[in-house]
Amino acid sequence: MATTCKRWRWLGAILCALSLLAAACGGSPGGGSAFGLTERPESSRDPGESAATAKPTAGEDAARALSDVSGSVTISGSSTVEPISVRVAELFRDVAPNVSVTVDGPGTGDGFKLFCAGETDISDASRQIKEAEAEACAEAGIEWIELRVGIDGIAVLTNLENVAVDCLSFEDLYAIVGPESVGFTNWRDAGALAADLGSSTSFPDLALDITAPGAESGTYDSFIEIVLEHIGETRAEAGAISEDESATTRPDYVSAGDDNVIIQGIGGARGSFGWVGFAFTGDADVKLLAVDGGEGCVAATPATIAGGEYPVARSLYVYVNAARAADAAVSAYVDFYMSETGLRQAVSDVGYVVLTDDAQAVTVTNWHRRRIGG
Repeated sequence: MATTCKRWRWLGAILCALSLLAAACGGSPGGGSAFGLTERPESSRDPGESAATAKPTAGEDAARALSDVSGSVTISGSSTVEPISVRVAELFRDVAPNVSVTVDGPGTGDGFKLFCAGETDISDASRQIKEAEAEACAEAGIEWIELRVGIDGIAVLTNLENVAVDCLSFEDLYAIVGPESVGFTNWRDAGALAADLGSSTSFPDLALDITAPGAESGTYDSFIEIVLEHIGETRAEAGAISEDESATTRPDYVSAGDDNVIIQGIGGARGSFGWVGFAFTGDADVKLLAVDGGEGCVAATPATIAGGEYPVARSLYVYVNAARAADAAVSAYVDFYMSETGLRQAVSDVGYVVLTDDAQAVTVTNWHRRRIGG
């Protein structure tokens, strides 16, 4: 993705690739992976130590001759996670040039359809797999390994010229884009509904132009789950909407599966509104709005997202087909993804928030144990 590539630090990539090559060739005296991350054997842990706190250490597997690994890896799914998987593939190519990695980002839901049909090795996801999707995988005989790889905030956006709006509450967001907002074409149209919900925000007299993710996107699902669903359930209980509408948005807006298209739409209209993954806003000429989730207005920054203060944030995942994990190319790519280069450098290179050390340890352990999800 061209916009993401602009943010990648190529010097760091080159230095990292050289260090990885050295590790792959030399290894450690007691063995160990080419990436310096292997699971610590359970027998070596203290009796009370859990998998969640056990830190992966070198010394378990023989060094891989990555230059001899060949094959292909097919990845599809979340457009939000796509830049991480692409960046990992770029760095991986330097140490495993004979492995072809293909990454596509049609959306989390569309990715799971392909994954559960057995058409991909790995599914990128900006939310956890839904029950219906897990059932589809089970019916097809596909088991999966869930790996959490990073954290992303969902940025709420408007045009730079919309100076009248700086912070929106969850109630405001519901009034603008919730299921009761069908037909609202001016920001002020949402004012009465927001007031009914307890908001005191003053909305401008400005045409409302919404460009946002569609139903195929994990970002859409996450926004509903975090921001809209609780209010929608309350409104359904009060009889204002049907139960079926409680976990939806208004349908009458421009939807897109590509975050960059959404950014362009928001930049093109003074009274625009929408939301995308925070990482896509780095170089964009748009205005990030602070969000009040009940504890005051909080701006979206790497620090507030990592610290849990920003209320609209979610975890990012990759799902690996458990049977395909035995394939040398798939295994090598995911090993690389689980290394410091993948979970730290690649994640930060493309603007996402890196997991804590303990969270990374859980992810790495789940991979090395091939822990089946479900």
